[in-house]
Amino acid sequence: MIDFDKSTVFRLSACPPETVADTVRPLLIDGENLVSAYKGARDFVVFTTKRLIAVNVQGMTGKKKDFTSLPYGKIQAFSVETAGTFDLDAELEMWFSGLGKVRLEFKGSSDIKQIGQLIASYVL
Repeated sequence: MIDFDKSTVFRLSACPPETVADTVRPLLIDGENLVSAYKGARDFVVFTTKRLIAVNVQGMTGKKKDFTSLPYGKIQAFSVETAGTFDLDAELEMWFSGLGKVRLEFKGSSDIKQIGQLIASYVL
């Protein structure tokens, strides 16, 4: 499982969901669709209509991947922190039942408020 406590695990920018669709499509269940995707240097996160899928690309070739599935139904609370003048990154923190806190960092150009609305629409 991905270690979400490391601040270097994810520093994400928005990307078209189609760019990562082939990688996560085999994991999707009937009726589940991609909503948005955010990519780091090699790792990426996909928001679907049912869960968040975090993908950690490993190894020199990148063929080995760790997929962590985080269902929205297990989120107990979440926090959105917008980018500021000096701190240009935005953050999303989610507390999952049985897992604890998951923290994702987004580059300032990401629409963190839209991400917060997405999470809220499935959690509340």
